[in-house]
Formats: sequence, C-alpha cells, structure tokens
Amino acid sequence: MSEVALDLTADLARGLKALGLALDAVQRTQLVAYVELLAKWNRTYNLTAIREPARMVTHHLLDSLAVLPHLPVREGLRVLDVGSGGGLPGIPLAIARPGWHVTLVDPNHKKAAFLTQATLELRLRNARAAASRVEDLASDAPFDVVVSRAFADLATFVAAARSHLAIGGVMLAMKGVHPTEELAELPADVTVIATPSLAVPGLDASRSLVLMQLPS
Repeated sequence: MSEVALDLTADLARGLKALGLALDAVQRTQLVAYVELLAKWNRTYNLTAIREPARMVTHHLLDSLAVLPHLPVREGLRVLDVGSGGGLPGIPLAIARPGWHVTLVDPNHKKAAFLTQATLELRLRNARAAASRVEDLASDAPFDVVVSRAFADLATFVAAARSHLAIGGVMLAMKGVHPTEELAELPADVTVIATPSLAVPGLDASRSLVLMQLPS
C-alpha cells in the first residue's frame, strides 16, 4: 500500500470511529480505492471540484456515510442514487452495506462511464450504473430509498424521482444548511418526517438531511 493510501486509510479510520460505524478491512480498502479512482478520473472528467484525496475522505466518503444511521436497517434494501455524479452517496453506501442493491443514475455519459468502471474495479456486485435522466430510468421494481446529494431543490427532486419510490419508502435529500425555503415549496402530499443535522468528522460546514414520504 502506498504512503498516500496509508494516510487515507488512517483518516478514514478516525472518521468512521467518530461516526460510530464499524466497517471491516475489505470495506475500508474499497473506500480508499474508490477515492484513488475518483481522484484519477477527476483529472480528466471533472467529477468533483475537490481535487485532494484527503479532502475527498471527509467531504465525500464521511459525508455520504453519515446518512447511514437515518436509513432503514435490513438486508435487500433497494436504493436509488439520483444524480449520482461521481458516485455519491451511492458508492460509499454500496460498499458499507453489501446486502443492499444500489442503482446509480446520472444523465451525463462521462459520469455514467466512470460509475460503471468504478463498480467493476471495486467489484461492487450490488451496484449498477445507468446513463439516464431519473424520469426515464427503467427499473424492474421500485426503490425503498431514493436519495440525492446536491441534485436539485426539494420540489424538483420529488417531482423527478417520486415515481420510483416504493410504498412506505423514504426520499432522502442531503443538504447543506437547513433548507427552509425549499421545504415551503414542497407539494402538499409530501410528508416531511425528519430534518436532522449531521456532524461530519473533519468537515467544518453545515450538513442536514430531509427525509420525506409520499402517500400510500
């Protein structure tokens, strides 16, 4: 393992401990390999504005994994990552929960190509990538969790992805500061069930979630 990888592994271990998440050595190795792959492809494909792998650990990995305590705990959970971009939060979630089935959807073909390559190189048999607008996504079953990170405002997210949510499922939007104005613009049939704040280790910025349900 390279010196850079060792440093990233140490940073990740400290962050996981702070989050109270127990991941095994294989999962940690996969997460570091994902950061290295993201940094490599980012030089050509501009997948993220963050260039330094160490900052990717905090701003991408730990930020994504911080949502886990707010998601259902069961095997076979079907998760749709809308506007996945460089694979966030979908790839970290797929690594952390190998019993889940994660679909990564992004209309940008270069980003979708990266997502496909990442699932192959990281051997993520529980994740698949789709180059598609979420409105046009073909799926054989609805999803228990539909999640977005920096995709769109809440109303746009709900309008675009609501058809993919299973009955009783949860739509989860990852946000910075508490999105008061966006919440006020949500359709009347959307129930906001929680808006928790997140404390992401090593990240000195506001992070919040919006968890929503639709009528059965």
